[in-house]
Amino acid sequence: MYHSGSVTQQAAGSATGLLDPRGQGSEAILYQRCTWCGTAMYHRLLCPVCRGSELRTERAEGTGTVRHSTVVHRNTPAARNVSLVEMAEGFVVRGRVMGPPIGIHSGDRVRLSTAKDPVRGEPVFQLLDEPYRAWS
Repeated sequence: MYHSGSVTQQAAGSATGLLDPRGQGSEAILYQRCTWCGTAMYHRLLCPVCRGSELRTERAEGTGTVRHSTVVHRNTPAARNVSLVEMAEGFVVRGRVMGPPIGIHSGDRVRLSTAKDPVRGEPVFQLLDEPYRAWS
């Protein structure tokens, strides 16, 4: 960072303040996009493709697709799901999808419900389309 009078500005390529949510809503997922190759990523210091350090913070639209979901029984009184969600912008985030853990499948479309679960600190999603699946 450098100081210009009483205004503090972020230097390009600096890793500090990448996820600074000032001026943006708290119910959004903030991610980084590489200024060199355009790759979208979540919570990184360097681009995984070109190893560039010039990342700009952007706000996700909030919709995505479940890529993988599993049911976890450990360290919790009730079963819960842990899902990998590919967001519309192209990055993958780990979070929880609301609903019965066994009813969440790969390919389900989801929307962000809460950016940060107060207990686990991970994003919480809700299903966009109620599944109309036969008994299986």
